[in-house]
Amino acid sequence: MDRASATELVRGLVEIPSLSRQESVASAWLAAQMRGAGFDRAYVDDAGNAVGELGDPKAARTIVLLGHIDTVPGNIPVRIEDDLLYGRGSVDAKGPLATFVAGAARFGSAAARSGALRVVVVGAVEEEAATSKGARFIASRFNGKNEPIPTACIIGEPSHWNRVTLGYKGRLLMDFTADQPMAHTAGPDASLASVVVDFWNWVTAHAARVNEGKHKVFDQLSPSLRRFITSSNDQMHDTVDGQFAWRLPVGFDVEAFMMELEQVASGQVVSGLSRIHSTTFKLKFRGYEKAWRGDRNNPLVRSFLAGLRSVEAAEKLGFVLKTGTSDMNVVGPVWQGPIVAYGPGDSSLDHTPNEHLPIDEYWKAVNVIEQTLIAFAGLV
Repeated sequence: MDRASATELVRGLVEIPSLSRQESVASAWLAAQMRGAGFDRAYVDDAGNAVGELGDPKAARTIVLLGHIDTVPGNIPVRIEDDLLYGRGSVDAKGPLATFVAGAARFGSAAARSGALRVVVVGAVEEEAATSKGARFIASRFNGKNEPIPTACIIGEPSHWNRVTLGYKGRLLMDFTADQPMAHTAGPDASLASVVVDFWNWVTAHAARVNEGKHKVFDQLSPSLRRFITSSNDQMHDTVDGQFAWRLPVGFDVEAFMMELEQVASGQVVSGLSRIHSTTFKLKFRGYEKAWRGDRNNPLVRSFLAGLRSVEAAEKLGFVLKTGTSDMNVVGPVWQGPIVAYGPGDSSLDHTPNEHLPIDEYWKAVNVIEQTLIAFAGLV
């Protein structure tokens, strides 16, 4: 696959809308592109993922290149201007996914067979929906029972063409409702909004205690207030619908934390919440992902070092840790093997109205993936 074909691949993929849970058209299109690019097998699996495979299914080693095909909402007219591809998903993360497809196609099935290496490229669904349906399906497929656990994995997320991501923080979402009888604003009782603000203040104070002595953001507990809607639904009760969220550090005891939150909300512990006895909270936890951090000393990272140097000899491979989450958080704890995230693009453009991908950087990343696969296939 040459540069023009690779550019058309990423442009065509970005051009197809594929919001979470609406990926079917894009998945079918990408599977067809992989068949046309010489993959030995390409199909849409039972989860809706677009999957392409190179090499013998019974090969001694398997590397999974796991990107995601869904995007967040946002209509950005797809166009290429000044060698920049604009469009929703160009960075997060159809650009990295197309990089995997084009790089693997350049590597080729013959190279996979000669190295006894199976290459599986996946365009996973629902990564942006906090369900990670596609990645969970792949994790359960390659579980050591149905099929062998992969030897290594590359997650498709933007990190720039010359850097890999070694880890992502975890995540916890807490949806809640709060309710209390209406009272006169001049009365002694705190308003329901004030009670919820007190709850939020407890959350931030708790995080400050946890983070004492921890100077790196990756090692900190990071709360955020996502939703806060007040209403009087029946003119007799005030209600609040809200959501708190946390980015979790490695090793954080989320079970104990959820229990503590329940105790605070029910008034079982001294919390500083005003008039907690007259307020009813209902908490619902979801979206939990464990933080994951890999290491630099493994065959996959060494293959990336070789791949990058093959593309640009003077370039040094950079390493980053991300404060968000990705499908690395899903498959890393299951597979426990060498894993990094990689892809062209500036992650600060994720989800923004100005999302765009430099084509030159994308093409460099395609070649890095090709050369990394060549290096990894040559390892014994």
